[in-house]
Amino acid sequence: MTAPRLDRVSASRPILITGGCGFIGCNLANALAARGERVLVLDNLGREGVRENAHWLKSRHGERIEIQRGDVRDLETVRAAVKRTGAVLHLAGQVAVTTSVDHPIDDFEINTRGTLNVLEAIRCENREAPLVFASTNKVYGRVLGQHQVRREDNRYVPADDCYHRGIGEDFALDFHSPYGCSKGAADQYVRDYARVFGMRTAVIRMSCIYGPRQFGTEDQGWIAHFFLQALRGEPITIYGDGYQVRDALHVDDAVAAWLAVLEAIEPGRGEILNLGGGAANSVSLRELLGLMTQMDRHPPEIRYRAWRPGDQPWYVSDTSALQTRTGWVSRVSLRHGLRSLDEWLASRFALPALAGARS
Repeated sequence: MTAPRLDRVSASRPILITGGCGFIGCNLANALAARGERVLVLDNLGREGVRENAHWLKSRHGERIEIQRGDVRDLETVRAAVKRTGAVLHLAGQVAVTTSVDHPIDDFEINTRGTLNVLEAIRCENREAPLVFASTNKVYGRVLGQHQVRREDNRYVPADDCYHRGIGEDFALDFHSPYGCSKGAADQYVRDYARVFGMRTAVIRMSCIYGPRQFGTEDQGWIAHFFLQALRGEPITIYGDGYQVRDALHVDDAVAAWLAVLEAIEPGRGEILNLGGGAANSVSLRELLGLMTQMDRHPPEIRYRAWRPGDQPWYVSDTSALQTRTGWVSRVSLRHGLRSLDEWLASRFALPALAGARS
């Protein structure tokens, strides 16, 4: 990682990453430690794969990374961690729409109350610490309905050409699903704490991030999930018709964007920035299946089910504001990024026979 060090963070004040053993969090922790920063990870270690990610971080960086088991719903735990830090990257959260539908109160407590706890801890204990918050494109709702898209080959495209660059930050908020509500409320709290209290905050509304150390499931991390199902020879379920489009961004590019935003934070600004692969790295579910076949990773049986609440037939991020603000650009092509993900998943999950058979 070539980004400059954070002048505001001394060797005695680590960077706090909540959810730092998750997919994006552990990649951020790894990048920061590799450039010499000290990192404090706060994670409840409750999700699949996070303990393995924690071991990976410690094996690579030793004492440079401290891992503390804790939950952002516990205000005193958060306050104690924030007191020690020079900056906060807040990624801890409930990440699945389906889980939010099944357990909306838990979803609210983790995503909204947990974020408010982080904000209050900074306001009361460490006002100068900058905060970057992981939001989601789901705050925009469905964006376009079925009547606003048309099919071209194996994907949906907007019927109106005004969306050729994607969805910008000025697009109206329209929370669909409890997950959209909980993340959207947190998103707006983070912005408002900058405006009202003059804090250094930024919101990153992320699209589809993928790459190594992602333990994808049907509910979250769909690209990794597709490759994993292919490795295991198990069916893939597509909710909807498979023509829905997302913009995919490799985690290395996402990490570079997060650090660029952290470097550029200004007091009271409360910026909100979209982060995704943009039009150049957009892909439909059906197109991804085709790319997997080209990579000799043949998809297994495909099953189709009804659309889920809040599912978007088309979403592509317009990242021009992020590029203008920080100079960031995505550098990893979709094909190269998929290959890196496939290689990591095969090395981690494939049976020896499967691993030896891949090209």
